[in-house]
Amino acid sequence: MSQKKLVFDKLENSGIKYKQMDHPPVYTIEDMEELKITEHGEVCKNLFLRDAKGKRHFLVVLGKDKQADIKSIQAQLGCSRLSFASEERLQKYLQLQKGAVTPLGVINDTEAAVEIVLDSSLEGKEQLGFHPNDNTATIWISYGDLIKFIRMNGNNICHIEI
Repeated sequence: MSQKKLVFDKLENSGIKYKQMDHPPVYTIEDMEELKITEHGEVCKNLFLRDAKGKRHFLVVLGKDKQADIKSIQAQLGCSRLSFASEERLQKYLQLQKGAVTPLGVINDTEAAVEIVLDSSLEGKEQLGFHPNDNTATIWISYGDLIKFIRMNGNNICHIEI
């Protein structure tokens, strides 16, 4: 079963409403802007980070226009030095490829090891855009439904100011 179908099945079986937009593969926010995908709602950036010892992994979700200050994120999380995790770690923990990183990847995190870090400015948004584990589509769901999806998998959620 494809990664995309896994996400759609989970959303439907959980009663989570979503809108789907198929498009050519996109790898950056700029690619999404060129295709006018960003005009439909708040597209999110997703950063997969790890602590200095590689014991903790974080998926940081923020609005497309925000800049992530890694030192500020580290201080708010109270962890050791953060850096971007390797593609190997991304595959191991979320079974995702670079360019398709999304909080919906928790569906593949069977041990709920990845901590989800949400920018508090996303709270209450009705149209958040994420890839459904595949960068050839964007789905639109509400912030509340995103929280529901993550909690169903058992991953920890933390809110910070970015």
